[in-house]
Amino acid sequence: MLCRHLSGEWSINEQYNYGWFVPFFALLLFWLRWEDRPMEGRDPSHPVNRRTGQSLSLQIAIAIGIAALLLVLPVRLFEIGNPDWRPLGWVHAAIVATLTLLYIWYKDGAAWLRHFAFPIGFFFVAVPWVTPMEAPIIQGLMRVIAALASETANLFGIPAQLEGNLIRVSTGLVGVNEACSGVRSLQTALMIGLLFGELKRLSISRRIALLFAAAAIAFVGNYARAFLLVCIAATQNVSAIDRWHDFAGYSIVAAVFVGTLLLAWVLGKKGSFRNPQSVIRNPTSSFIPHPFYFLVALVWLVAVEVGSTWWYRAHESNLVASTRWTVHWPESPPDFHLLKLDEEVRRTLRFDEGEAASWNCAPIDSVEALNRAPSTRVTCFAYFFRWKPGRNSALLANLHRPDVCLPAIGWEQVADNGVRQYSAAGSFVLPFRHFEFRHGTKEDPARQVAHAFYCLWEDRASPGTVAASQLPQMTTSPSTWTRGERVRAVLEGRRHLGQQVMEVVLRTRGVIDQNEAQADFAALLPNLIVVTPESH
Repeated sequence: MLCRHLSGEWSINEQYNYGWFVPFFALLLFWLRWEDRPMEGRDPSHPVNRRTGQSLSLQIAIAIGIAALLLVLPVRLFEIGNPDWRPLGWVHAAIVATLTLLYIWYKDGAAWLRHFAFPIGFFFVAVPWVTPMEAPIIQGLMRVIAALASETANLFGIPAQLEGNLIRVSTGLVGVNEACSGVRSLQTALMIGLLFGELKRLSISRRIALLFAAAAIAFVGNYARAFLLVCIAATQNVSAIDRWHDFAGYSIVAAVFVGTLLLAWVLGKKGSFRNPQSVIRNPTSSFIPHPFYFLVALVWLVAVEVGSTWWYRAHESNLVASTRWTVHWPESPPDFHLLKLDEEVRRTLRFDEGEAASWNCAPIDSVEALNRAPSTRVTCFAYFFRWKPGRNSALLANLHRPDVCLPAIGWEQVADNGVRQYSAAGSFVLPFRHFEFRHGTKEDPARQVAHAFYCLWEDRASPGTVAASQLPQMTTSPSTWTRGERVRAVLEGRRHLGQQVMEVVLRTRGVIDQNEAQADFAALLPNLIVVTPESH
């Protein structure tokens, strides 16, 4: 069940593709630990006392196990309705680890618990990091790598200008495809470091050193990759880097693997840690759970899956179709042009429909626009993506948002102005969340300003909420992408619904305040939205 839930992120997020290998590595490590397990039935801390029967510690362990099993039900309900909520993966993995370690402790006490703890805990490396931890680490490292690569390019006589995580050369921008994914292979490097440290049974200090070395190799590899792509883009053209993009990425993983393997071999030669009690007294002993324990757990887990499925199916019959709409591009502006979505973006987002365009916004007949300086020029960028119903539709739709991707390319978020309803077509309104961003130093008089308007819409909703699209991400102010409103998705039984996203970014140099941007967007939106005939 845990692997099935995490497989969504393993499939669609390149950072965690390695997750498919982790369950097999964990089994290998467990088997190796089983080969030299401590002698059985001699641990004085064993939970079963032959004279008094069940000890107090065993009763506590049983209580913890029952609580963990009961917690599976709400976790599964929320996982189905919120597949993009990463903390759920950590809770689910903690439940699995707790139940497994409790049984190991029951089998032969604390000695076995210590001996088998690592292969059980190793599975946590496959769980995606929570965004508040991942974003600052990954994006911070990406900025350092981009800065080093641009400086190195300038030292070699290649003009390069740093723009957030991107590098501008004479032929265009380098690194756009990596802007939202961070340091490629960093998490993979940590997994490899932990794996080889356990295979060589290194001491704790040497395992830590191996982890830092693996992360350092990944960092240097990403720096070399960025510099290589800059050189290719500058000497040939930006499109030429597509031929080297994947090769360079896989080369980093190979370098981390080989480098970490060699270092683990060197550290292993200097001495490794082995359990002095690893003597098997009963090689024919079995690790098969007691039939009653196994049967109770299996029945409960089946009941959880059946109950969760029933909950959503029962509520799906009550959902009604939302108003269907799409975009219509204003091709009248002379500078209007469609933006090409390259193959890397398509592989990352995996949308079923996707379009993007840009143009210079014409003056808007509003008080704010009339008072605006004539030199202020507003460029509009609009994006529309749609995902058909499916298990990963919600995960894909929430993967890239303005508050995630724009800071990744050097924009600083300065405000989240919450959600407002905007008239789109007649009486039909759409909820858009309004973000503000700045680019450049505060002293720069021509500092760029961007106002991003973001809407997430589902194909079906509960009765009475169709017009307002009561989605978790679109109902609260300020943004609370992963908090209380996710309960509503579970209570309303929404899962695997079709999703579509529209994002409009108004970019200019100088100052456009919140009211001006909202007035411009309100006047622009009716020219972009078309209600489709099949809507109800």
